[in-house]
Amino acid sequence: MSSSLDAARDLLANWPVADGHNDLPWALREQVGYDLDRRDIAADQSAHLHTDLPRLRAGGVGAQFWSVYVRSDYAGDKAVTATLEQIDVVRQLVARYPDELRLARTADDMEAARAEGRIASLMGAEGGHSINNSLATLRALYELGVRYMTLTHNDTIDWADSATDEPRHNGLSAFGEEVVREMNRCGMLVDLSHVSADTMRDALRVGTAPVIFSHSSARAVCDHPRNIPDDVLAQLPANGGVAMATFVPKFVLPEAVAWTQRADENMRAHGLHHLDTTEAGMTVQRAFEAANPRPMATAATVADHLDHMREVAGVDHIGIGGDFDGTAFTPADLSDVAGYPNLIAELMDRKWSEADLSKLTWRNAVRVLRDAEGVSFG
Repeated sequence: MSSSLDAARDLLANWPVADGHNDLPWALREQVGYDLDRRDIAADQSAHLHTDLPRLRAGGVGAQFWSVYVRSDYAGDKAVTATLEQIDVVRQLVARYPDELRLARTADDMEAARAEGRIASLMGAEGGHSINNSLATLRALYELGVRYMTLTHNDTIDWADSATDEPRHNGLSAFGEEVVREMNRCGMLVDLSHVSADTMRDALRVGTAPVIFSHSSARAVCDHPRNIPDDVLAQLPANGGVAMATFVPKFVLPEAVAWTQRADENMRAHGLHHLDTTEAGMTVQRAFEAANPRPMATAATVADHLDHMREVAGVDHIGIGGDFDGTAFTPADLSDVAGYPNLIAELMDRKWSEADLSKLTWRNAVRVLRDAEGVSFG
């Protein structure tokens, strides 16, 4: 593995990771109320976060879609305001670290950042509740730089069914279809992570631009509703979309599903949200894990998903979306953003070619954004 690890780092120097989903903005909100002096990501933040600039560099990350997520129990104007605050902190980070980060709105911006040796910083809204049923708000988010929107988060909304809630629309409502069409017109990628399988199928039927799954894995490998069924993966070649495998153990390791459900119930019993990354929340999580050792996912677990997704969708339609700082638990050798070389080394040992790996890490993500722009500009 050591020789593969060296080769993986060499590959990432040329074809860095364009990761589809990182929840650092929400962690900064929860932990320090956006006080960036208290979480200076130019320094090691491994005691608090999965993400900082030195570890992004060590991991070979060249582009990051920062999630401007807000909780799905935020409703109405509260959700819109919180989303704007999330956008603001991404902009603050880019302004604070101009030698390391570059704000990216287009595929050309991503390539320019790579040429400059900076990390392209894009934004994705996580959950259609962020637009408060307003196409005008959707357009405003696009103008502020948001380049994808996940149609739902964990809860079904007024116009789209979530994977982890009761269905109300059997997929998309008529207004939900209008949202998809407006996203296509703007050039904003439709993100189908978190949505029900029927919502996935409706969006593929209605849309004219490629979709993404910013952080979802294969349901055939781990039967969790957050993952992508094979019939949907099989539609990606015709659509042009990209499915970005996530690292979240409960979505990739079958043995972790029940364990994580018990961990989440334990958080609620302490009056905490299951995505609480504050020190109080993580103390509860660590205590539960100490008393109940968890099934451990690894880079090989994620590679099993990528092997399957490649077989069904093709190598031109897969990517990586780790979900760092959006999950309490991570695989053993993908514990933070420095871990990507371990995954690439595992795939090299499985005889993935450099050309195929360059598509997985970089080229597919750039292409799918460029294709969405082409639909918009056409």
